[in-house]
Amino acid sequence: MLDLSERINDATARAAQLEAQLADPALTGSASEYTRVAKELSALRPLVEAGGRYQALLVEIRDIREMLEDEEMRELAESELPELLARGEALEKEILELILPKDPNDAKNVLLEIRSGAGGEEAALFGADLFRMYSRYAERRGWKIEPLSISETGSGGIKEIVASVTGKGVYGRLKCERGVHRVQRVPVTESAGRIHTSTVTVAVMPEAEEVDVQIDQKDLRIDVFRASGPGGQSVNTTDSAVRITHLESGIVAQCQDEKSQHKNKARAMKILRARLFEAEAQRLADERASERRSQVGSGDRSEKIRTYNFPQSRVTDHRAGLTVHRLEAILEGELDELLDGVHAYMSAEREK
Repeated sequence: MLDLSERINDATARAAQLEAQLADPALTGSASEYTRVAKELSALRPLVEAGGRYQALLVEIRDIREMLEDEEMRELAESELPELLARGEALEKEILELILPKDPNDAKNVLLEIRSGAGGEEAALFGADLFRMYSRYAERRGWKIEPLSISETGSGGIKEIVASVTGKGVYGRLKCERGVHRVQRVPVTESAGRIHTSTVTVAVMPEAEEVDVQIDQKDLRIDVFRASGPGGQSVNTTDSAVRITHLESGIVAQCQDEKSQHKNKARAMKILRARLFEAEAQRLADERASERRSQVGSGDRSEKIRTYNFPQSRVTDHRAGLTVHRLEAILEGELDELLDGVHAYMSAEREK
């Protein structure tokens, strides 16, 4: 078995330091620092707990091996040792996964963006299907999903939606969803029964806090306007919709779904902060030549991470080479089998 004691002891000592910091009244004066310390401690706890179980198991194994020297106890020891060693191997694997470097954003909440791409109304309808899929998955995981901005079509499709998803480990679980999702099916408006191919782009951005992104108000242009519904129809008689432009980067965020201009501004700032955070992360990734391009592309039919084929009830993830013939269940939010396969593939790629 491996000797992981040093790493476990380091993690246990660090956790004790962080617990002491949280108990220090001086820390409560800084909300951002308190949050940072609490998050680091929360991230360490699974390793500390697994390490405690592992060290206790090592003591059991040592005692059983000593029993092998006793003729009267040898038979009992020989029967128990294999099971203890198997538990040890499983714990080693768990601890090694906890020790491996992680994306620092994995624990963050996310802003989920879904936009219709090639395919017109059919793409917008599939955008609505994807949002429903992620909403069902969020329910299964105990997450909260809340639309912040939405542009719908008259037939129930979604041209674009931005939603906040909050919960435990949201970004770490959903980050592999960003990219072009392709659908192959017969549209309800197709009288000849021909299969059409449409695309929807998905972006998954870690939610940025003020400590992550500093925004100077003088770098912003804030426009207010009258909200409108599908087809341009007026849904509001006051200038409650808000559009915020970050002048230096040209990044824009807007929200018109609330009746209150103040609430729309707060939501638009939340979206803008996440987009700026993602843009900076992308800039850094582009500077490192080894990083792959991680955003959604143009939405062209030829670009895709996943295909949803309705006639064959098939979902294929093209990165992992994984095909699942459970399309209806997946669209109902049963995503774990698919996501587990993609995450396993991505982990293997990182280790190469």
